Amino acid sequence: MSTPRILVMAGSSRNGSLARRLAAASVAPLEARGASVDLIELADYPMPLYNGDLEAESGLPEAAVSLQGRLYESQGLLVVSPEYNGSITPLLKNTLDWCSRPNPDDAERSGGKVYAGRAAAAMATSPGPMGGVRVLFHLRDILGYLGLHVIPQQLGVGMAGKAIGADGRLAEARQQDMFESTLNALVDTARRLA
Repeated sequence: MSTPRILVMAGSSRNGSLARRLAAASVAPLEARGASVDLIELADYPMPLYNGDLEAESGLPEAAVSLQGRLYESQGLLVVSPEYNGSITPLLKNTLDWCSRPNPDDAERSGGKVYAGRAAAAMATSPGPMGGVRVLFHLRDILGYLGLHVIPQQLGVGMAGKAIGADGRLAEARQQDMFESTLNALVDTARRLA
């Protein structure tokens, strides 16, 4: 049985981010399912707002090239996003956009090749009762457009400030089951696609 590498990112870099807490909570269950986990912080990959003229003048930011390498080495991607006005965060969209760009210096590990054919799962958090369900539609569409195989299982965690315990488990047994089911499906799909 292969050991798929799963890259985990939260769409927020804010201190105390609920999305970051849920992303961190996914590490142990993913590892228990036989995955190797690469938990990243988007704050470690600062990039200017995407602009085609900037790209033409300066090429890809060093942070984008570095993150492309980590994406390329993975077989799966878990994205946990908070909901900003019904959609994903500008930070997350900008990161996904920069990483989708081709790098003339490394054509093999850049552009669409960092996404294509890999498994992906989408999760959302919200301090409100809806659990970020609106962001899941947008996130799934974007990930699919990038060429990722987005698994059907997904999770929106509402009232996330109270829903995620200090132990990293979800307070509601039903949500914890959905969380684990989604992670299991991600690992299985990544393993099959590898």
